[in-house]
Amino acid sequence: MQDKSLVTIICLCYNHKNFVVESLISAVNQDYPFIEVIIVDDFSADNSKEVIRNWLTDYPQIQFIENETNLGSTKSFNKALKLAKGKYIIDLACDDILLPNCVSLQMKKFLESQFTNLGAVYGNAELITENGQHDSYYFAINETKKTIEKRQTGDIYLSVISGGNSICSVSSMVKKSVFDDLKGYDENLAYEDLDFWIRASRKYDFDFIDEILIQKRISTASFGTHFYLKNDSRSKKINYSTYLIIKKAIKLSRTKQEHKAILKRMHFELILAFNTSNFKLFFKYIVLEIKQRINILLKF
Repeated sequence: MQDKSLVTIICLCYNHKNFVVESLISAVNQDYPFIEVIIVDDFSADNSKEVIRNWLTDYPQIQFIENETNLGSTKSFNKALKLAKGKYIIDLACDDILLPNCVSLQMKKFLESQFTNLGAVYGNAELITENGQHDSYYFAINETKKTIEKRQTGDIYLSVISGGNSICSVSSMVKKSVFDDLKGYDENLAYEDLDFWIRASRKYDFDFIDEILIQKRISTASFGTHFYLKNDSRSKKINYSTYLIIKKAIKLSRTKQEHKAILKRMHFELILAFNTSNFKLFFKYIVLEIKQRINILLKF
């Protein structure tokens, strides 16, 4: 039986004038027909807003939020989430491209999954350059384009807190009820995905789709590159957010294995803080690591 549930695609734009139209077209041209699109421009410094307005002349039914100041991705997404009518939500950056069958494959997995407490599904992504050329895949694939390494499904909390490539955020679809339960993204953070996946995986199961669902654009201006920059203000905000996320994860963790996984992640971030000359954060991690080691000794 076909599920005719509405899917809301929240499209977040910040200085994406060269890519936003291609991204929006990929959202409206899905082979799954029950789509709602909400666009948020986060006070772009280029002419993204004008590009979007021109494109919207052919799509007057689409909601467009124009931030009057730069709010960041967490607050911008939450603004759109309050307006979303869909049962399922996709968070799409306006330089990425959904493949035409992305939503239908995600919906199929929600219908057929063995997990009764399923909160989110995700797949693989093709990484492309600024000019749209193939670079690599998020999860390594074989000659049939299937992932080489088996992905974690069901309870993936331990995998998420351990770090690494536990989930491909850009290829995910989440039940709106999960966002509602968790009160959306944490607006105190500079980025959203790690914290949200930690909180979501503590309460809900996840399932994996072994297909390429999206093309994710990479560039020197990409968000991910700022984790590793020295003496960069944005880098400091991002990496301090990771520190806050780890502190929150300590409170959520229950077993010795989970606490040890956080300790391992904490040590990685400590080294990153040192390598990026963020010495204030480096010493915060030293104190936190000592407390975590004592916590493990006393509790277990």
